[in-house]
Amino acid sequence: MTTEITNRQRRPLRWLWLLGGGCSLALGVVGMFLPLLPTVPFVLLAAFCFSRGSERYERWLLEHPTFGPPVRQWREQRAVPLRAKQVATLMMALSSALAAWYLPSPWRWLPGLCCGAVALWLWRLPTAVARPGP
Repeated sequence: MTTEITNRQRRPLRWLWLLGGGCSLALGVVGMFLPLLPTVPFVLLAAFCFSRGSERYERWLLEHPTFGPPVRQWREQRAVPLRAKQVATLMMALSSALAAWYLPSPWRWLPGLCCGAVALWLWRLPTAVARPGP
């Protein structure tokens, strides 16, 4: 009886975790095409949510050829690949420059400030060590 109560209590939370994981993954996919929206952080968040909501979805994400490697690398090394840091910084700089050009005067500095803070955080993270393939 205790297990049945626990499962009933967890069911609504499971759906919330799945919803959060699905939304995060969707934002990550959109971020592949929009420079101001990051991909990997949303995929990492999706993996976190799926780990609490569904082993099947978590496994699918970990085994996915595109999304799986960054998640596995983050979980194993708590590090970000150098190439990802470089591309993210370049895209944030270009996006901030475009925003500064097009946004009205009082708001021009805001995207650059936010992107600068993210870049500082990103470059403070350890750089991932490349592992030989199987």
